[in-house]
Amino acid sequence: MGLLSLAIWTPIFFGVVLLALGRDDQAHVVRWIALVGAVAGLAVTVPLYSGFELGTAAMQFVEKSVWIENFNIHYHLGVDGISLWLVLLTAFITVVVVVASWESITTRVNQYMGAFLILSGLMIGVFSAQDAMLFYVFFEATLIPMYLIIGIWGGPNKIYAAFKFFLYTLLGSLLMLVALIYLYTQSGGSFALADWYKLPLGGTAQTLLFFAFFAAFAVKVPMWPVHTWLPDVHVEAPTGGSAVLAAIMLKLGAYGFLRFSLPILPDASQKWAWLMIALSLVAVIYVGLVAMVQQDMKKLVAYSSVAHMGFVTLGFFVFSDLGVSGAIVQMIAHGFVSAAMFLGIGVLYDRVHSREIADYGGVVNTMPNFAAFALLFTMANCGLPGTAGFVGEWMVILAAVKANFWLGLLAASALIFGAAYSLWMYKRVYLGPVGNDNVKALLDINAREFLVLAVLAVAVLYMGIYPKPFTDVMDASVAELLRHVAISKLN
Repeated sequence: MGLLSLAIWTPIFFGVVLLALGRDDQAHVVRWIALVGAVAGLAVTVPLYSGFELGTAAMQFVEKSVWIENFNIHYHLGVDGISLWLVLLTAFITVVVVVASWESITTRVNQYMGAFLILSGLMIGVFSAQDAMLFYVFFEATLIPMYLIIGIWGGPNKIYAAFKFFLYTLLGSLLMLVALIYLYTQSGGSFALADWYKLPLGGTAQTLLFFAFFAAFAVKVPMWPVHTWLPDVHVEAPTGGSAVLAAIMLKLGAYGFLRFSLPILPDASQKWAWLMIALSLVAVIYVGLVAMVQQDMKKLVAYSSVAHMGFVTLGFFVFSDLGVSGAIVQMIAHGFVSAAMFLGIGVLYDRVHSREIADYGGVVNTMPNFAAFALLFTMANCGLPGTAGFVGEWMVILAAVKANFWLGLLAASALIFGAAYSLWMYKRVYLGPVGNDNVKALLDINAREFLVLAVLAVAVLYMGIYPKPFTDVMDASVAELLRHVAISKLN
């Protein structure tokens, strides 16, 4: 079994074991088994980075075997500089979420931990699949554990949020399935992405396929105006669910644009780039303003995620090395920062059982250690230089300025809005005198919570101060992607 198969199936194996054997009266043992599974899943991804060859756009750690012979469907895996960091990020965040959920989940612990481990393996499968049908199976399968996580361990309106999440994403994916079948017939019966990259397609066909993929990937990102499911889901999801959703699952849609829309449909991608850029700027600016008026901390960070992911799609569709690389860096950075923001909100919710900003005030007086971490992550969310949140946004803004000055200026305005809603939330929650008796009774973070936040803080600072390892890995693959985009495929 290859490294990528191990990365996919190790957490899934442990997840299935937990579902089969775990019980609530064994919760302590279940948590340790889940941690062992998550750490094992992370450990098998480390050789992917240490053994990754720089300077080539070729797929590495490739595995290929026949899956469904009659339809020429293969179990075909591989990673390049675009997907490597997303695989590593998924495995890393899984460990963080398992540790963060150690005490907050007290019922059906085995099912909760099992669902997260299975979800982790499925998401790594999405980032590794080189066969379109295998990609689709993994892409759709991720809905099941996340649906259960929201619907079982969520808040008062969890069923509504879970159905909204499932229906939004499923509807878009059905259109993608139609597109995959069309490309299968046009390629003479192949689901291999490498074969599809060579297909000559007519202008009309490219446009129809572009919007079929848009329906699936834009909902997942989510782009404005198909983002409305995200705030509801974040508010109702348990803390771990929100962290994984923001840190990893939103990236599935963005990754889909890179693997399907741009290289397979270059002419349509360039033709409709103006629309993608416009929708991205609406997300960056308008949704940032919407975030500013939120009274629920989770909903504010959820809208913040929509705004930050707007930078990702903006970077893709300016079609430059700097823009695409910056967008991928932003995806990784947002994974660290958004996970930290949601886990921080979870720390407060576990103590006060409220996410309303008005129910806090002066938290720094009773939780100084936690407030220090929260300040770092808030600054990263603003895009402060020296943090992970700055690097990707700055690269995308530079790329946008090079493409068009006014485009860059509009994108840069998001830094102001981001600072406004992030710092205003921090001011109201953490600064000033103690707001009420609940805040007065708060205890600072324990050793486990400190460890989780410290690990994320190191990741945020390391990427912000020294992003070179991240960009070096992706340079050759980004150049190859843009080479595909530059070649017209009109037949």
